[in-house]
Order: sequence, then structure tokens, then C-alpha cells
Amino acid sequence: MRYTYLFAFFTFLTSLTTYAQHLPFQKQPVFQAGEVLTYKLKYGFITAAEATIRVTNSDQKFDGKPTYKLSVDARTSGSFDVFYKIRDHYDSYIDKTQLTPYFYQENIREGKYRRQDKARFTQSTRKVVSNRGTFTGPTNQTFDLVSAYYFARSLDISKMKIGDKFALNYFLGDEISQLQIEYVGKEVVKSKLGTIRCLKFSPSIQPGRIFRKDSRLYLWITDDGNRVPVKAEVEILVGAVTMEINSAAGLKYPLAKID
Repeated sequence: MRYTYLFAFFTFLTSLTTYAQHLPFQKQPVFQAGEVLTYKLKYGFITAAEATIRVTNSDQKFDGKPTYKLSVDARTSGSFDVFYKIRDHYDSYIDKTQLTPYFYQENIREGKYRRQDKARFTQSTRKVVSNRGTFTGPTNQTFDLVSAYYFARSLDISKMKIGDKFALNYFLGDEISQLQIEYVGKEVVKSKLGTIRCLKFSPSIQPGRIFRKDSRLYLWITDDGNRVPVKAEVEILVGAVTMEINSAAGLKYPLAKID
């Protein structure tokens, strides 16, 4: 059970990031300080977990550079909170210009399990130094799961074609892994924010952890300047998990709503 729902949640959010190394970076980030997004993670028709993601200006500097602080709070809800309580908190400090991480920390409380980890990223040397050791990435762009999500949103995806696949490196726990993603096309999605024009992606997933061998993960992001995930769904070993956006405040651009 440990990491199951939150791993699925972050897999949804970072699906878009898997093409990061191969696409040009936009001149300005598509998000801004004050942005707050909330999501619900559903198991079947039942809301299993909720998460809040926020961006703030940080007073903390790394290598003399100003940073954004990215924070995620995730918790189980309803009957899931009775049987298996999750209270997780994640922080990532990223460079305001390059949007790559300097420092990441997590405070995991899932049932009786407790874990506190920290990681320092030095992109120039490709090193990640954490509580569990020192790791070397294959490139000078390695992310934690939170920073990967925000980095990806500011990439130029205007020239992507259906069937294109890309890859990104991310650090989680005690290893650096890589994801791949395929661009599927454009679709319209009904959400709590309204009916929105979206771009659809299908990232690769690893069977055997919580996913079936034949599972496909799909993610829909807004087809506008914000590139905000609106919905995601995947079949797991037992049943299916869906992520849906619940609210969005402080967005930099108007949503691609259909009146």
C-alpha cells in the first residue's frame, strides 16, 4: 500500500515531463507565484485521496540564485482515511530561470510508515546527494517529481506530432529513473472547471508495482498557456484510478474553455 496512491498521483502529474530533454524551453515559465491547484484521486467512484499543489516566492537562495518553492500536500479521504491514513508533504526549490531543482525534501506519513528524505541537486556535475547516498544522472537535467511537473509545463510543445515519444530523468527514493511518453492528440474534456480543450498523452508505466502488464496511462492537459493537467486515468492491478482537477487559482493565462 505504501506509496501506491501518491505514486500514481505523481505519475499522472509528471507524465507530461517525459519529453523535457528534447523540446525547447519557453522564455518565460507558464506558472507564477500564487498559483494553487487541487486534485482528487478516485478509486472507481470513490475519492481516495486529495492533493494541493502551490507555488510561492522563496527567500531561500542556492548558489546565490533566487528560487520558487513548490509545495505539495496529499492526504487520503473518506473511508480510505479510516483504513489507511496518508499525510504526505513535499517541497522542491527550483531556479527561477532554469526551473531545475536545487533542493527537495519529503515528509511521508502513510499508515504506520514514516520517512523523511532530503536531496541536493547539482546539475553542473549531474549529482544528486540524498539521505540514501550520492547518485549520478545521465544528463545535467535531473528532477524530483514535483519540479519535473513544473519544468515540463514551460516547454514548447507546439511542434509535437501524434506518435512522438520522448524521455526524462527523475530521482525518487534511492534511484534515478527514466520515463517515456507518447503524444496521442487533442480531445475535449469535461471537468469541474468547465469543458476544456486538451492535449492527450500516454506515458510508459512499469507493470508489477501497482499497474497491470497491459495497463495504459492517459493524461489530458489544457491546450492553452497554462498546460495544467485536467484529468488522468489508468487501470491498476485491482480496479482503476482516476485523477481529476478540483480547483485552480492564480493561473497566469485564461483556460481553454469551450463556451
